[in-house]
Amino acid sequence: MEPLARGVLHPARAAELITLDRPAPHPEVARFVEFYWLVRWNVTGHDPYEQRVLCHPNVHLVFEPLRARLYGVDRTVFTRRLEGVGHALGARFRPGAFRPFAGHPVGRLVDRSVPAADYFGPEADRLNEQLRADPDPALLDAFLRPRLPAPDPVAEEVAAMVARITASPDLCRVDDLARELGLSVRRLQRLFAEYVGASPKWVLRRARLHEAAERAAASGGLDLAALAAELGYADQAHLTRDFTAAVGVSPARYAEPGGPTRRGSAAARPA
Repeated sequence: MEPLARGVLHPARAAELITLDRPAPHPEVARFVEFYWLVRWNVTGHDPYEQRVLCHPNVHLVFEPLRARLYGVDRTVFTRRLEGVGHALGARFRPGAFRPFAGHPVGRLVDRSVPAADYFGPEADRLNEQLRADPDPALLDAFLRPRLPAPDPVAEEVAAMVARITASPDLCRVDDLARELGLSVRRLQRLFAEYVGASPKWVLRRARLHEAAERAAASGGLDLAALAAELGYADQAHLTRDFTAAVGVSPARYAEPGGPTRRGSAAARPA
């Protein structure tokens, strides 16, 4: 069992009900898939639990109770209501790596989910039937390996760009990123629309919000002014505005012990 992924809101509370395993894919698949994830939950004896996630710039192939679905980048807060006992198994594609599977710009999937059969055929739903009883990541490996497209060097370059952003939450300007990469801002925007599905500005902002949420969840004495400066915000007010717009509460409120959550379509997706 692993710690819940970065981006899961109120992780300490979620860990009381949810467990996460992230097995590695076969080396051939790993060129496209960052990791598999298996989420299990047990809400027996509790009210239904609404888990909220600030997602990363990744496409997910998810096998969940009703059917297999493909999820594009979610720029809002991804929310799932969990009841009873259940599980979901998924593959998190590397940023940009679903473009060779899709055959079209990944931006078409942003803020959407579609049946996995649209991209992987009816075999995806047949696999979902198997995984309901036995959520074995080896079955997902066996499903994906014969369906791998030819490697796309541009997709791998874009994945490295996203990795650069997520490793440096203090990087906050698209102009600075474009200059560092030796690209025009327009070229960078086109690449992200084609391969990632979200703009470079959104990816930069989301990386900073992940860092802010993680610090707020871990700290009982959050220094918002210092955090805002560290993350490249002009001042504390700008950080508070960004965080509140994304999460629904201010970082100070989020950091409070027993801070707000919401309990109440039963599945889960890590970030």
